Amino acid sequence: MSQPRRTPLYDLHRELGGRMVDFAGWEMPVQYPAGIIAEHTHCRTKAALFDVSHMGQVLVRGAEPATAMERLVPGALQSLKPGQSRYTVFTNEEGGILDDLIVSNAGDHLFVVVNAGCREQDVAHMKAGLADCEVEELTDRGLLALQGPAAAAVLGRLAPEAASLRFMQSALMDVGGVSCRVSRLGYTGEDGFEISVPADWAAKLARTLLAAEEVEPAGLGARDSLRLEAGLSLYGHDIDTTTTPVEAQLAWTIAKRRREEGGFPGAAVIQRQLSQGPARKLVGILPEGRAPAREGTEIRDGQGRSVGRLTSGGFAPSLGRPVALGYVETACAEPDTALELIVRNKPVPARVAALPFVPHRYNR
Repeated sequence: MSQPRRTPLYDLHRELGGRMVDFAGWEMPVQYPAGIIAEHTHCRTKAALFDVSHMGQVLVRGAEPATAMERLVPGALQSLKPGQSRYTVFTNEEGGILDDLIVSNAGDHLFVVVNAGCREQDVAHMKAGLADCEVEELTDRGLLALQGPAAAAVLGRLAPEAASLRFMQSALMDVGGVSCRVSRLGYTGEDGFEISVPADWAAKLARTLLAAEEVEPAGLGARDSLRLEAGLSLYGHDIDTTTTPVEAQLAWTIAKRRREEGGFPGAAVIQRQLSQGPARKLVGILPEGRAPAREGTEIRDGQGRSVGRLTSGGFAPSLGRPVALGYVETACAEPDTALELIVRNKPVPARVAALPFVPHRYNR
């Protein structure tokens, strides 16, 4: 077995008391001494700094990179103006999701961020499918996520231009004396930024941000509880090659032009589901009681019939109760539908809930 890889912030994580775990082949902090709930709450109330340098950062260059990229995703990328970012997914021929990603129009090229666990296969997928483009994985960059209601004020002290960005906008700018790509987006449901920084400057920038009184470090544990409250899917759990964008309630990512013209892998399957409806849907679920129901838990309807399984589940610190995501038959997908979760062979009452569990607070 190969040793886990380390980000440019590894030594800082150890210095801060981070509890390190192997995540997608990377040695990453799951939490710091304050604990997951404290880190989660700090992100919701002030600002938290996450190391997401394990994610893949890729440049796609060519005569028409957005047009070329549309061969691999159902998202409408040709309409992206310079500085705009868009969430989309790679699909396979069955309409399944290979990964989800963010694509930014960086002027004469695309800036793409993919998940750590799919990084190598995504780069290979792009190189194979975009033969008319240059696909360059950036291996000398860190990626920091500053998230929370105080994020704009904190980053604005180092980069005043950051405050002018709106949600899903991206730009190159000087941050504390070094050129970085700053994107106003994130994975917590809060306002915030992702900062692509040269690797040899990443730890210095992280220390500068952590020196702000509003900022505390946060690990993978808080990142997961925050995204779950925000109703955001986790690749490999809520979405994967067996789930389509329509089933995953991601049809909003497919613009009218792409729905009509297709031209992406799995288009026939996805177009059929868009017109006829899918057999199942990903929904939010609120279990009764205090005990979280975990991934894989069986879901039954009011008559005791199995109708699906949970894909994510945990405790929501902001709500003081457990929440979950799972796929159910479409007939059971309406909010307030009564369900049962089979936890340790016992039925736990639950109901379908509208997503997100906690309102998004993006800077639109």
